[in-house]
Amino acid sequence: MLAEPARGGSFRPLIAPFLLALGLVGCVGSQPRRVYQSESFALDTPFVYYSSREPQGACEIGRRALLSQGYQVEEVRPQNLRGEKYFQPSPANATKLSINIVCLPSSLGAVIYASATETYFELKARGSSTGISLSGMSLSLPWALDKDTPVKIGEETITQPDFYQRFFDLIKTLDG
Repeated sequence: MLAEPARGGSFRPLIAPFLLALGLVGCVGSQPRRVYQSESFALDTPFVYYSSREPQGACEIGRRALLSQGYQVEEVRPQNLRGEKYFQPSPANATKLSINIVCLPSSLGAVIYASATETYFELKARGSSTGISLSGMSLSLPWALDKDTPVKIGEETITQPDFYQRFFDLIKTLDG
């Protein structure tokens, strides 16, 4: 219990430090939720397509789907592909879209798992210089800024079901 203020005194000088201490305790006690805490591992997922083909044949259809859309495709293994496509939405920014495909056996033939990431870059101008050396004296001359160097500023997994639905619709058409 708080003591009664002395004649004509006030509790006001005590209120500000009390509220400040209470606020600090609240800040320390609440930390932002970590991303992994909201990972649901749901059974219903947009990342899967079932094919009646064997895994190698299913991955070949996936390869053709990526190639038909302008992706550069790299085969990691016969049942594991990676496709990449680059975009430059503005003069100062670039984006890389990467799609990984894994084809595994299933009771229906094959299951195709797809996972895509979008990587964001800022394009930074980079200059170069050359050096001239004359007996005992050196001089370095800068050249004009002539190259843009991509600097990674972020990356995230694409989780929108519509993206994967469009991709698997193309595979389904080619799988025919």
